Amino acid sequence: MSNYDPDSQLVKELALINCRELGGMPLSGGKTFRSGLFIRSGSPEWLTPGQVQEVKDFGVKTVIDLRAPEEVEKTGNPYKADPDVACHNIALFNGDPNKNDDQTIEFIRTHTLGDYYVIIAEEMGDQLVKIFRLLLNAEGITLFHCAHGKDRTGVVAAMLYIICGASREDIITNYKVSYEYLRDFMVPFMAKLPDDMKHILRSDAHNMVTFLDYIDSKWDGDAAKLLIANGMTEDEIDQLRAKCIS
Repeated sequence: MSNYDPDSQLVKELALINCRELGGMPLSGGKTFRSGLFIRSGSPEWLTPGQVQEVKDFGVKTVIDLRAPEEVEKTGNPYKADPDVACHNIALFNGDPNKNDDQTIEFIRTHTLGDYYVIIAEEMGDQLVKIFRLLLNAEGITLFHCAHGKDRTGVVAAMLYIICGASREDIITNYKVSYEYLRDFMVPFMAKLPDDMKHILRSDAHNMVTFLDYIDSKWDGDAAKLLIANGMTEDEIDQLRAKCIS
């Protein structure tokens, strides 16, 4: 039985929604994911100027925005033109989630979020490689985020943890707590959605199970193989593990 406590990773001193440190995750061989490298969250669009500065004071030097360009255009990103931060928009969504007739949204209406996570892996491997190369080479703390910090962000976090040797149980736990941390924030959004779309705001465990089953069946349980198949080198993977494992 794991002693992993996801609450211990919450970054409560920042105003970012669903903000968590990736460090502290137990890994195989008695190792631990190194702290002070990566944090994950929902969109920083809600931050005041003072809160934007607090994130920088925390040590964030790189921001990776996983939202679609249409999302970024609509809500903005306070770090996009910040001279102190390297801000990258690498989308893990094909389309515009703000449109009800978007093909991807229609897919999610009749499928699970886990099914969409598989589409990310299958169709956006080049984007994932760009993200993981940034995670490898960035200095200081890197913040990666999407809209709520649970889906696209959750896929990246899960892949990092798989590569570094976290257990399936702990990865699922790390994923499913997002809705608990976001519940109060999500209430007004949930109320506006039809019943067949409410699931998109949750982080039900079966979604991550679907994604992990896909990694097991197609990539022998090793997310690194997915990245290598899309152009990342084994040496880069080794460097990433060395960076992340303590």
